[in-house]
Amino acid sequence: MNDILIISNYYPPEKGAAANRIEQLALKLNQNGYVVSVISPLPNYPKGELFPEYKGRFSVTEKIQNITLKRLWIYPSNSSNIFKRIISTFSFSSVLFFYLLFAKTPKKVIVQSPPLLLSFVSVLALWIKRKKIILNVSDLWPTAAIELGVLTKNSISHKILLFIERFIYNKATHIFAQSDEIIDHIHSIFPKKKCFLYRNYPDHFIENITAKNYNLAEPIKLFYAGLLGVAQGVFELIQQLDLENLNIELHIFGDGAEKDQILNYLNEHSKQKIIFYGMLERDVLHEKLRDLDIALVPLKTRIYGSVPSKIFEYSALGFPVLYFGGGEGEIIVEENNLGWVVPVEDFKGLNIALKQISKIGKLEIQNMKKTIFEHAKTNFNLNQQMKNLIENNAF
Repeated sequence: MNDILIISNYYPPEKGAAANRIEQLALKLNQNGYVVSVISPLPNYPKGELFPEYKGRFSVTEKIQNITLKRLWIYPSNSSNIFKRIISTFSFSSVLFFYLLFAKTPKKVIVQSPPLLLSFVSVLALWIKRKKIILNVSDLWPTAAIELGVLTKNSISHKILLFIERFIYNKATHIFAQSDEIIDHIHSIFPKKKCFLYRNYPDHFIENITAKNYNLAEPIKLFYAGLLGVAQGVFELIQQLDLENLNIELHIFGDGAEKDQILNYLNEHSKQKIIFYGMLERDVLHEKLRDLDIALVPLKTRIYGSVPSKIFEYSALGFPVLYFGGGEGEIIVEENNLGWVVPVEDFKGLNIALKQISKIGKLEIQNMKKTIFEHAKTNFNLNQQMKNLIENNAF
């Protein structure tokens, strides 16, 4: 049987790494002979409101790029109020639970985690129906919530989430994990649980990403592109940067909870060498990146198990990475010679690294780009990873 269902909280036309990652998985499975369907909420991310074409609908079924999409109702919210966020997650999870119980679904199902509530109701319904459950763990919750300071250790909420975490690991047939740290954590709870390392490799290698008329006399252009949320800490980062006497600019692309704070700060500090663009379509973003030099990949704090997919995405575009996130990501950047590593939250060290980069010059950065691009093509290959997983009966 080659039918397979994917359950995810995000899917295009929503933007962001999570939606792109699940779409890539769906498309790659389809390219390898699987009949793929996806269940997700009506598109609402990141603004927390339904996209215009989906307003007033309870559910929508559509087929895009040979993937059958079932989009279910959600009460959307991106409010900073945690209770509103919980209500939003619960609204989709409750509809999803009854849909999975009573609708016909394939024997094999991939469940994305986090969010934990979504994965819990999915695993529970699928376990009742005796489906083959493949749990795709991208981040460790509630561990990450403790490290981000949004959850108190040993609180009632923490204990409930620990129960949910153990339940979904236990009931999963086997587990995909984006990092070795996640596998280690799961094996610390269930030593015999079968796990597969599933890195968030990109499905694009653009050899001519650099502008044809590359101007070596221009400043070195550092950029951040992605979610402007609590976990990334971009607002705090720009307040700590000292670019005044450096041959460096920072270009920011994205949207999220910190957007207004960032815009207000830049309006009040107009002499900062920081340029803000907002959220762009992927193709438009890649065109803008042609004139840029180095990708900044930050996290507000070291999050155990987390490996930002941007490390692999930008390597596949040939960009050196300035990594400021700690954890397993540091090891990947260092072992693969992808750029520079600064200990997480060490803003003094970050400014020292920027001074060093400023002295390097754009010509050397161009040489780094070529080396990194060739390395990524061989070592961060999504097609090869998918082939290995299929050969090992991971699906």
